[in-house]
Amino acid sequence: MIDINFRTLDLNLLRVFDEVMAERNLTRAARNLSITQPAVSNSLRRLREVLGDDLVRRSGAGVEPTPRALALWPAVRESLRRLQELLAPNAFEPASAAHNFVLTMADATAAELIPGLERVLEAEAPGVSVRVLPLATRDPRKLLEDEVADIAVGYFPVVLADITAHAQAGAALSFESQQLYVGQYVCVMRQGHPLAAGPLTLDAFCTARHLLVSFSGRPWGFVDQALDALGRKRRIVLTVNQFFTAGRVVADSDLLTVLPRHFFNVTGASDRLVIRELPLALPIVRVDALWHRRTHASPAHGWLRQTLVRAAGDALARSQREHPAPAT
Repeated sequence: MIDINFRTLDLNLLRVFDEVMAERNLTRAARNLSITQPAVSNSLRRLREVLGDDLVRRSGAGVEPTPRALALWPAVRESLRRLQELLAPNAFEPASAAHNFVLTMADATAAELIPGLERVLEAEAPGVSVRVLPLATRDPRKLLEDEVADIAVGYFPVVLADITAHAQAGAALSFESQQLYVGQYVCVMRQGHPLAAGPLTLDAFCTARHLLVSFSGRPWGFVDQALDALGRKRRIVLTVNQFFTAGRVVADSDLLTVLPRHFFNVTGASDRLVIRELPLALPIVRVDALWHRRTHASPAHGWLRQTLVRAAGDALARSQREHPAPAT
């Protein structure tokens, strides 16, 4: 058994170990730690000598952890996180900060969240600025990996499923997420539409002409997948990539569209639209914040995430007050 002298153990070796375990790549770990790759290799060598285990082995372009490393990592990671919180609980002061953040989200999400975010900035962080980039994908991980954006906000079912699978397999997690709110999909049409007078049947829904909101531009979405499972289909005559556009077009036509109920107010035409419950079951809408884990311990980034949570809570509460339930 290896006799470990904790009194002389360099805790920086554990920081390097944590980053290597997270990235499974020495070059990326070195970049995240702002040190050289040889310095990372040297730290791993020293830790191997202390623990009597290889910890990681070369595998393709990266490294694979040993069973001993996998067993150690959760405790090491949690201990470092708690130490960070104890040593620097107030490292970010919003009132005096001058940070610049970049967010990426769809138009309707921005219309919901940004007003509340701006109120917080004006009242609590006047020196902080935020730039919002349009989001045109359901998988924004490359944008976060390439540091194009600090946080992506949206509905990312495939990404979250992938993160969960990696976590259950004990694999490296490069991304973190936090649920901001959940909602439901509804059918939206203009006031006075022939289908607006009563409950919407599946036959009427399938027979109608539809507008699809698609980030990718493909004329096929999750509604069509659900219909296909029932042996049914609908006719999509128009595809757009913005909820604002969808609301305006539907308000002036006989097209139907499907969107999250909490987006109804931000279509810009809610006074001319009505909501009907869908005649088929769809999954709930999860709106999540997604970020790269290299920023997870940053106090500034943590403040931004919590501010988004506050803004989301305010937006959802407002939506529920104004539209407590879909019309029937």
